[in-house]
Amino acid sequence: MSLQQINGIVFKQMVINGANNLANHSKYVDQLNVFPVPDGDTGTNMSMTMTAGAKELLALNEASVGKVAKVLSRGLLMGARGNSGVILSQLFRGFATGLEGKDEANIEEVAMALESGVKTAYKAVMKPIEGTILTVARESAEAAVANYETVETMEALYQIVVDEMQASLNRTPELLPVLKEVGVVDSGGQGLLYIIEGFLKALKGETIALEEQTTTQEVAQTALSSEEVEFGYCTEFIIRLEEGRRPFKEDVFRGRLEKLGNSIVVVQDEDIVKVHVHTLTPGDALNLAQKHGEFVKLKIENMTEQHNEIIGQNAPVAKAEKAEYGIISVVAGEGVKQLFEEQGCHYVIEGGQTMNPSTEDFLTAIKELNAKNIIILPNNSNIIMAANQAKDVTEDANVVVVPSKTIPQGYTALMMFNENAPIEDNEEEMTAAIKEVKSGQVTYAVRDTQMNGVDIKQNDFIGILDKDIVISVPERFESACALADKMIDEDSEIVTILYGEGVDEDEADELAEYIENKYDDVEVTIFNGQQPVYSYIISVE
Repeated sequence: MSLQQINGIVFKQMVINGANNLANHSKYVDQLNVFPVPDGDTGTNMSMTMTAGAKELLALNEASVGKVAKVLSRGLLMGARGNSGVILSQLFRGFATGLEGKDEANIEEVAMALESGVKTAYKAVMKPIEGTILTVARESAEAAVANYETVETMEALYQIVVDEMQASLNRTPELLPVLKEVGVVDSGGQGLLYIIEGFLKALKGETIALEEQTTTQEVAQTALSSEEVEFGYCTEFIIRLEEGRRPFKEDVFRGRLEKLGNSIVVVQDEDIVKVHVHTLTPGDALNLAQKHGEFVKLKIENMTEQHNEIIGQNAPVAKAEKAEYGIISVVAGEGVKQLFEEQGCHYVIEGGQTMNPSTEDFLTAIKELNAKNIIILPNNSNIIMAANQAKDVTEDANVVVVPSKTIPQGYTALMMFNENAPIEDNEEEMTAAIKEVKSGQVTYAVRDTQMNGVDIKQNDFIGILDKDIVISVPERFESACALADKMIDEDSEIVTILYGEGVDEDEADELAEYIENKYDDVEVTIFNGQQPVYSYIISVE
């Protein structure tokens, strides 16, 4: 199709094509694995995110490209899974912002919308890492902006985008040494390329059908985490922008807030702006905001004195029937689930690296708990962003994400929870606790490779200490013993072993006996976690 503009009908087909193309190749994206372990799922996460957005369009009969893009953005936001899914949702959120109010978009407007998407995605990530999906998106958008005047059709524009995406993707190993070491390109960037290739084929008049899916292999995703630090007053408010006041620019406003404090979240939805900041001078933050509009809601919490003061005529009032606390944990395995529930977890989302919960999964849990304060334990680095995204859009509860990256970290944090303590104290104690535990996992290698000087053969049992592969041997028990040896030192006191699917109690007992005989001062406890993927999860404190 030699189109110079796209409307909502064309864009809808582009999205469906892109979603199907990614779904058809999600297994391959999953296999672009930094770690050679069966526990990652970038392709699956991105595909489920994109499919969630595409499903919102199936029943939509809308010709306005701006309105279709907005519906897609909302669907992606609610369906976002894993870091890659959250970043993908933000790319299209910015793209939708760039097309807002347009019935049709020309070549220049689409190029600028691509650039808008990149800016939004970079803002969403606390510490952007180059050599990832962000780089691939940015460099391709830059190519579109630099060259849109040289082309006459939308197809030609997207051909430029696809070509630069492929070139950028090929360069990712030069930006991230771990990719070069393993011999792969960035999985998130590859997933994005499949989506945009689907867009291009739609513009060429080609329809991509959804192929029958087989069980995907899982891959790891580089962690991008954020950490909140207490800073004076927790200040939250919602303002409604008004004409005649100072024009609101999100990046400028965010920059001004950064001079006042930290833990900053600024989310704009049309004329409504939600703000969260930790500051020693909350009045200054309010004065800044009031230059742009009037307050809808206000809440200021004195974290030093650990009590809340609700300010403003429309400030939210806690309902009497609300519980004081609700704790949400993400775990896999019936035994692990039982452990967390017995320790006081109120809501378990079954999932993990092989099935990352979506933003909507967290929002559903928050709603069902009906508590004033919600604590989320993601227990996986690839789930933290989705948890934080749910936190950012929750207005009727105080949500804290304790950035636990493993089951041992989450369980240790849960043990530090005190139902009689203020949320600030619990956040501080639980976050501090995760730094005091070593996490080990035993699983099998899905391919031959070499990492950190360790030669790895397919089907070997590999031991992972925190984020590093430290052992690879043919026998599972030998791998578990060697991993324990690397984890236990003279300061170690408690070892907890969770044995998973495929491991019997006798072997687990033998591992516990090995540790007890070798390390006299260590107390060992074993549980049948029944977790998938990992033969053993080992915690050392």
